Amino acid sequence: MTALPESVDTLIHAGWILPLAPATSVLENYSLAVGNGRILALLPRAEAAEVQARETFDLPGHVLLPGLVNAHGHAAMSLLRGYADDQPLLPWLQQHIWPAEAQHVGPEFVAVGVELAIAEMLRSGTTTFADMYFFPDVCARVVDANGIRCQLTFPVLDFPTAWARDADEYIRKGLALRDDVKHHQLMTVAFGPHAPYTVSPDNLAKVATLAAELDVPVQIHLHETRGEVQQAVEQHGARPLDSLHRLGLLGPRTQCVHMTELTAPEIALLAETGAHVVHCPQSNMKLASGACPVDELLAAGVNVALGTDGAASNNDLNLFGEMQSAALLAKLQSGDASALPAAQALSMATLGGARALGLEDQIGSLEPGKQADMIAVDLSGPETRPCTTRCRNWYTPAMAARSVTAG
Repeated sequence: MTALPESVDTLIHAGWILPLAPATSVLENYSLAVGNGRILALLPRAEAAEVQARETFDLPGHVLLPGLVNAHGHAAMSLLRGYADDQPLLPWLQQHIWPAEAQHVGPEFVAVGVELAIAEMLRSGTTTFADMYFFPDVCARVVDANGIRCQLTFPVLDFPTAWARDADEYIRKGLALRDDVKHHQLMTVAFGPHAPYTVSPDNLAKVATLAAELDVPVQIHLHETRGEVQQAVEQHGARPLDSLHRLGLLGPRTQCVHMTELTAPEIALLAETGAHVVHCPQSNMKLASGACPVDELLAAGVNVALGTDGAASNNDLNLFGEMQSAALLAKLQSGDASALPAAQALSMATLGGARALGLEDQIGSLEPGKQADMIAVDLSGPETRPCTTRCRNWYTPAMAARSVTAG
């Protein structure tokens, strides 16, 4: 039997465990032991019978998974759910969302919106999320109170909002937040320059310099629509990805969100620089922004994560639905029914997200030594029957996911 302490904190007996490392393994009638918030061992149920635990969960009809990682969103925008539906991106932003934010967004709006978003995400299996929104200090307080893991991505823009006047103030406040939470076990901080069309090259260069000096991640909306790319070529003589590369903003710390309009050389550049892509299929479909070439990115060796984007452009924060949408969209886009199988979609929502956020040594798979961020998904309902021993239909969005523990 795997060497364990005489007593562990938690022992979970599950019908199946999908550890995600190795990616293809499905462990049937296994147990998982937790101590001090970390995974101690995965072992057959017969061996686990000899282990003493302070608390035990017996989940024979459930599959145990790593907690899902929502790698991009705007949590407080849950209060704008359904606002200005059926609009393309720029009119949606410029004529509806930005005016509404100017009128309503403040600390209380963010606190209530983030708490609502966290409740929705936890109920659908997300234990880690990346948030890019105003008043990230308020988001940090709500995250701390609710015990979820978060990358606080502070926004950087050229124009004033309720949170800051200009890029310098956004950066100053964001770095102050980084100092405040740098020892927090559940929070990290990242730069969030909104997009190349809202942040000047000079300010993007400033972000690139500071991010490199401080070893801080950068998340940015990029190549979201064909029109955005065309506008960049007209104004700056280069496609946005090339401009970011020239400014030193592409690298293993960079999280490129959306990426619907890509050429083969650009995909090769992403692979070469080690930059990550965050795919938000439902948001891209709702806004008719385009489709990220996920199959080509994965084939090139680019790490791809999944995000819901905000509830205003989705209209939910459910990563199970996002996995299904990503898988179906990849098949439709590529014309290949074998594109993005369920196991790969799950990997994008777990290990892929963990890698993008620089947390792959802590979360994203159920391995001894990692944080015990996990969910148990009930497969006993009619929506998931018949359930084969290979759990072939575990990714259906009809499954009820519930958080078992979050380290």
